Order: sequence, then C-alpha cells, then structure tokens
Amino acid sequence: MLSIIDVIEDTTVDGPGFRTAIYAAGCPNACPGCHNPESWDINRGRAMSTDELLDKVMSDDFANVTFSGGDPMFQPEGFTELARAIKTRSGKNIWCYTGYKFENILNNPRQAAMLNYIDVLVDGKYQQALRDENLLFRGSANQRLIDVKASLKRNKVVPFEYNPFL
Repeated sequence: MLSIIDVIEDTTVDGPGFRTAIYAAGCPNACPGCHNPESWDINRGRAMSTDELLDKVMSDDFANVTFSGGDPMFQPEGFTELARAIKTRSGKNIWCYTGYKFENILNNPRQAAMLNYIDVLVDGKYQQALRDENLLFRGSANQRLIDVKASLKRNKVVPFEYNPFL
C-alpha cells in the first residue's frame, strides 16, 4: 500500500505531454516555499494499492506517468513495485521528482531499485533562493533533469535533453 495525496490525470506541468501524476504523501525535506507542504505528512495521504493506482494509469492510453509528492523516494518499495508494473504492462514513460540527490539514491538499495524503471529523475531539494520560473519542469536552479538509463549505463549523471519536437 502507498500513501497518496492525489492522482491527477491529463496534467501537462509535471513532464512533457499529457501525464498521470501520482502525488505521494510523506517528505522529510520540508523545503521552505514548497508548492505542496500538505504532502509532507505521510498520514495525510490515503492508502492506495498498486493495483488501484495501476488501473488509473492504464485507463489513459496516451498519458505517461509522473511520480511527485511529497517524495516518492520516501516510499521506495511501493513506488518501485508500481513503476515495475507500469513498465511491464505498458512501457509508459515515467518521471520521478525527488528531493534526494541521484548520487545518494544510488547508495541506498531501497531507493536505487526504483531507478531501473524511471526514465527521468528530477532530483534535489527545492531551494527558494534559486527559484526560477523560466526553468523547464523544475522549480529551482539546483534541481537536475537526469536521463536515468544513460546515467546508469555510464555510471555518471547524464542530463536529460528535452526536445519538444520528439
């Protein structure tokens, strides 16, 4: 079971194209200026099974998926199970927003397992002093868009290069 704040279908703000965004409850970062502080407390979410979430994701044939929050890496086993199921059933593109740094996730086996199913990771805590409304798909300049598959293959962070024409 996962603790979920909300599921938003057909959003266009949490990654390219239409997406089903799954907002996790629970976040240890408590970043000042966070756009979703009600998600910090894991107890504010409602319990949802992987199957229930998978049904929502699969009901939209053309939308890809974004995990946000809160912080999905705060519930790594459940989100890994969900990501694995999504990839197995559909191959949909999955983005994940987290306050954890990619390098630290790699050193945490519980979190690192999720990376096998994530296409793009937006990492780093939101920093209000580095807020930039002109940034693509992130809130502060310290956050990175990471091509996870290329990064795992090369054993170093490879930036995700967004091409709106693909």
